[in-house]
Amino acid sequence: MEARQEPELPRGPGWQFEPKWDGFRCLAIRDDEKVEMLSRSGRSLTRYFPDMVAALRALKPRRFMLDGELAIPVGKILSFEALQLRLHPAASRVRKLAAETPSILIVFDLLQTPRGKDLTTQPLSERRTALEAFFATLGDPPSLRLSPATESSAEAERWLKRAGGGELDGVVAKRLGEPYRAGERAMVKVKRLRTADCVVGGFRYATKSRQVGSLLLGLFNDQGKLDHVGFTSGISEAQRPALTRRIEALKGGPGFTGDAPGGPSRWSTERSAQWEPLKLELVAEVQYDHVTGDRFRHGTRFVRWRPDKQPDQCTMAQLHQEARPSQLFVRQKSRTARDRAAL
Repeated sequence: MEARQEPELPRGPGWQFEPKWDGFRCLAIRDDEKVEMLSRSGRSLTRYFPDMVAALRALKPRRFMLDGELAIPVGKILSFEALQLRLHPAASRVRKLAAETPSILIVFDLLQTPRGKDLTTQPLSERRTALEAFFATLGDPPSLRLSPATESSAEAERWLKRAGGGELDGVVAKRLGEPYRAGERAMVKVKRLRTADCVVGGFRYATKSRQVGSLLLGLFNDQGKLDHVGFTSGISEAQRPALTRRIEALKGGPGFTGDAPGGPSRWSTERSAQWEPLKLELVAEVQYDHVTGDRFRHGTRFVRWRPDKQPDQCTMAQLHQEARPSQLFVRQKSRTARDRAAL
């Protein structure tokens, strides 16, 4: 079951709200000794998470299907970068990473019971009760977490205010009376949109064009160096000629003096290194939804130019958020909707 993005949480009765965790969506399936983990696209994640395979195989129930989020805690955050590193072709590398940074599975739905009963046609309210009962049989497994749920929109709004800093990716709303609608965008997801003032440290030309395709954004770190933090590319065709002239007049500057675009990584492409450094004069306000490793996870939306702001005022302090993932997890004790709302 998938989600459609909306600007606000739904109102009125009949909704269950859950944190949207910063990880890989995963169906975890066990049938006796066989364990399979499937991504949202249906691809197998099993070989990349041998630690989770072992954890699922060690559970007392020998048959189940769970819907949840694979995540890797690193310090006080859930590290999406650590998850990406797992997608490595070398099994030896995967095993090393699994030992160094073990994964957890944050579970929010039960689709098949240990007795083999299919729950997908049951309403969410019944599936949640069954999920809590399932967790009550597990003891205290170190690699599984029961994701909290609430029917309180006020609590959901508090979760949303914490989103985007390396723990939560937003809030998901599901109708309590609906079955599990696989393949449909039957859930609602809401992300916290924030803004940051960034220095334009460079740009890329559009593909097969001599007009600006994207602006490369930077923020100054604690050492006073400009780190690349992301890009913005929502430029209309009508704006491109004038913007290109303005940007090209600033070519030849130092660009990024700290972390630069196109640094070596297994996700770099030839185009990653094709960028033009600029003099550090332009400041742009952009809107973003999530930060991972001091980088915008996704492309940003350009809001406006900030001629009133000096480039050296644009620092990493804008992105740093408090993250306390352990305080949101529900342990194995079953809870009523009112109890869950109080977490």
